[in-house]
Amino acid sequence: MSIETLTFGCRLNAFESEVMKDHAGSAGLDNILIVNSCAVTQEAVRQTRQAIRKARRENPDIKIVVTGCAAQTDAESFAAMGEVDLVVGNGEKMKRETYEGLKFGIGGNSKILVDDIMSVKETAGHLIEGMDGRARAFVQVQNGCDHRCTFCIIPYGRGPSRSVPMGVVVDQIKKLADNGIGEVVLTGVDITSYGPDLPGKPSLGALTQAILKHVPQLPRLRISSIDSIEADEALMEAIKSEHRLMPHLHLSLQSGDNMILKRMKRRHLREDTIQFVNEAKAMRPDMVFGADIIAGFPTETDEMFANSMAIVKECDLTYLHVFPYSPRPGTPAAKMPQVDKKVAKDRAAKLRALGEQQFDAFCASQMGDTKSVLIERDNLGRTEQFVPIRVEGAPGEILDVKVTGQDQHGLIGEKQLAVA
Repeated sequence: MSIETLTFGCRLNAFESEVMKDHAGSAGLDNILIVNSCAVTQEAVRQTRQAIRKARRENPDIKIVVTGCAAQTDAESFAAMGEVDLVVGNGEKMKRETYEGLKFGIGGNSKILVDDIMSVKETAGHLIEGMDGRARAFVQVQNGCDHRCTFCIIPYGRGPSRSVPMGVVVDQIKKLADNGIGEVVLTGVDITSYGPDLPGKPSLGALTQAILKHVPQLPRLRISSIDSIEADEALMEAIKSEHRLMPHLHLSLQSGDNMILKRMKRRHLREDTIQFVNEAKAMRPDMVFGADIIAGFPTETDEMFANSMAIVKECDLTYLHVFPYSPRPGTPAAKMPQVDKKVAKDRAAKLRALGEQQFDAFCASQMGDTKSVLIERDNLGRTEQFVPIRVEGAPGEILDVKVTGQDQHGLIGEKQLAVA
């Protein structure tokens, strides 16, 4: 059987692509490409279309199924592409029965299997035994978003916020740990909104503590992108006391300027982010932070942009994920006074350059230290702070590694003593 996936966008998409591949294999499908799209920017949508056309040119006989957020929000335009055989919505793509009933030319003349995502009320637990033999696995704990940031189309691609029950998450992680996965990453669209829709209204912090308590055989637990304004007391306690919770958090920051944050309809101010970072570092001195930042948001002046540059230093951010703003039709920000595209790209380039300086400086600060490293593939791993490091080792091993150098990709190390 030939089942391939092509994934764009977030870590949640990476997890979901693995689940879809498993479902398609179990259904006996063959010679199929599943394109899991992203709608976060117009550029992401353009790249998806470009990849679909390339895939068709390279393999004229393959069946191409397009799913993901761009397919959900713009199903008709993808169905109109001659290269596409089927468009499957975000609500349908994770259901095993979708693939069991999949026949091309399905549904008569229709190429679209997309329902109203806003009517979806549940998130099923999707158990996979591993991630193609990788040392790290992503576990979906939440999907959807109830917030309405003015730049974002994702709530209309993912639907309302909904959480996976704690017991289901814990059971899934137990199986992954028992199968030798060395690190689990909790992922979702807005994972700090985890829990209000579940009995007892547990929080992300409560889930984190439950995982670490009930899965003692799991060496490392990592949390993906969070909205720091929603961090609860239980999560802060886990940061302080749980050494198996990795000291690396990626913040959904978006801007360092309060007026821009207000126009984005974010729920935090720059002072809130700085306070959170300071509190977390006081609890866990080895904690490092990354952040998403949008450059050139509508109405952003040079002074406002300077505040975004400044917060990178003020919070000592180590990893930056930078987007030049691009308008998404159907969002309020698309109707605001736009910043010139060249200005937005120039600002994004400045932020990326600053991010590279920050990352290089952090790597330099690690020289001579001994780090715990999870080997992801032959001779390449990551430290607890998520820094790539080249060191001799086999996938899945967790090693003590002395940092001996750095290059453009991260660190270079020397194996000391295996700890797991």
